[in-house]
Amino acid sequence: MNKNVNFNDLGLIDYKECWDYQEELFSQIINIKMQNRALEKDGMNTLSTPNHLLFCEHPHVFTLGKSGSENNLLLNFLELNKINASFYKINRGGDITYHGPGQIVGYPVFDMENFGLDVRNYIHGLEEAVIRMLKHYNVNAYRLDKATGVWLDVDFPNKTRKICAIGVKASRYVAMHGFALNINTDLKYFSYINPCGFIDKGVTSLEKEVGERVDIENVKNILKNELSEVFGMDIK
Repeated sequence: MNKNVNFNDLGLIDYKECWDYQEELFSQIINIKMQNRALEKDGMNTLSTPNHLLFCEHPHVFTLGKSGSENNLLLNFLELNKINASFYKINRGGDITYHGPGQIVGYPVFDMENFGLDVRNYIHGLEEAVIRMLKHYNVNAYRLDKATGVWLDVDFPNKTRKICAIGVKASRYVAMHGFALNINTDLKYFSYINPCGFIDKGVTSLEKEVGERVDIENVKNILKNELSEVFGMDIK
């Protein structure tokens, strides 16, 4: 079981360019796992599968998961151009969300079997790492019943708001896509969608919760450490 994880901070990168890169890494891991099946049949030693963790930010973009409704995008394509935003239908689970500057988008692309995970436990672990990170900023966050992601004030329906969205794709226990954590995010862009399909829940950022701009590099370092702890990763 290879628990080493190759970390790469891609900075600000076009969504499609990053998606293509994820797909390339994802396919490489899938191909190794398929080779391993043949090697096992022949009684030969199998190959270790690599693991990757990508952090990045994207220019303004809305992405719609395969189970989502395009009606949750509240703009037409001319209006998207006016706000310098793009739109993609993509192959993760979940509905619509927004990515933009000031947000940490995390893409773990790895073999879940290296860490003894199934999809449910994997998503639970992503939520746990974010919840732990937020405690460093004295922000208490939780899971919301029947919804993925990380939320605040879940016991007060009129105040419940999301700070981190999660949507993944998995095949043969290999995962891609991941999470979007609002740090210094321009929240007005969420008013152009029904975030994750919800019309009765708010969206927030760490900046809004603590009342001042946050050092995003510090958040990244804390988050990497929490991901390492939760999943037992050795992040390089």
